[in-house]
Amino acid sequence: MRKAFEIGGLIAAVVLVGFGVAAIVIGMNGRDTVQSSLKQEYIVGTPDMNKTAIAAEAQKAGLPASLALPTANIAGKAITNGSLARDFAKYMRIHTLEATGGQTYAQLPRYATADGKGTNDATKALTSKGQPIDNPVRNIWVTETALTTALNTSYMAEQLANFGIVVGVALVLTGFGFAVLAIGGALRSEEGAFGFHKKPVDATPQGPVVPVA
Repeated sequence: MRKAFEIGGLIAAVVLVGFGVAAIVIGMNGRDTVQSSLKQEYIVGTPDMNKTAIAAEAQKAGLPASLALPTANIAGKAITNGSLARDFAKYMRIHTLEATGGQTYAQLPRYATADGKGTNDATKALTSKGQPIDNPVRNIWVTETALTTALNTSYMAEQLANFGIVVGVALVLTGFGFAVLAIGGALRSEEGAFGFHKKPVDATPQGPVVPVA
């Protein structure tokens, strides 16, 4: 029975190591795909993408002081990995808020007006061929949302790839541990793990008892 357990332990070790290696390879390929795709876009941080410059721009644009501003310094840096992509997306959001006067897509009026303020009343909107014209500022948010979603997805994909690599390493180490235990004959040991369940010592005196005067 112990032999069957030992063989089973070796099989489990091989399976764990195999899955671990596969997870590492898939994770590394996934991370490489993310980084290669970002490099192909030739994205570079603009000069204002640092803590000091973006704070000055936000203040000048009249954005609320309570607005959380990015602090990473990616000015002039090529965006080549998920972390940099996420930082770039944060700066893009601030740029968009500056362009819209601090309003988000849901807060912006739907239609364009002559004074540039926009309106939700189709009867007061500028028209083209009898149809109200959409607020062009809203299109900025549509573009920003598409780009930042892609950048944030790159970050998430890279983190998942890194997690796969970590899990793969853990599986490989666990597999080697099983192999060591199985090959070392842990099931044949007279003592349990950490010395528990030791074989009881016979306390019966050995040899004749010498009377004491």
